[in-house]
Amino acid sequence: MENVVLVIHLILALSLIGVVLMQRSEGGGLGIGGGGGATGSRPKPTAMGKVTWALAIAFIATSIALTLIAADQSSGASVLDRLGDAPANSPDVPSPGLGDSLLPPGQDDTAPLTPSGN
Repeated sequence: MENVVLVIHLILALSLIGVVLMQRSEGGGLGIGGGGGATGSRPKPTAMGKVTWALAIAFIATSIALTLIAADQSSGASVLDRLGDAPANSPDVPSPGLGDSLLPPGQDDTAPLTPSGN
């Protein structure tokens, strides 16, 4: 079910992108340029505008559906709850540690430090 809704969602997204790109530019993007005509009036709705609205509503509906499906599949457990169920470091598996010394291998940490160059 989730895969079907996801495929429909992707098709709607691509269709919405295509329809928006096919629409006629009305100029005056971001208020730049003289848009012509009366200021403040809305243009007459076109078929492309109606298709854009329909695709946008369907896209939002599939987004909500995918959210609900994902929430249902999570079964109310948070990520921290799932991590709490994971087995801790068992004694059979050695944990990679730094050991007792933070010095590189091969250096004696008991040797006195002498300034070099004096």
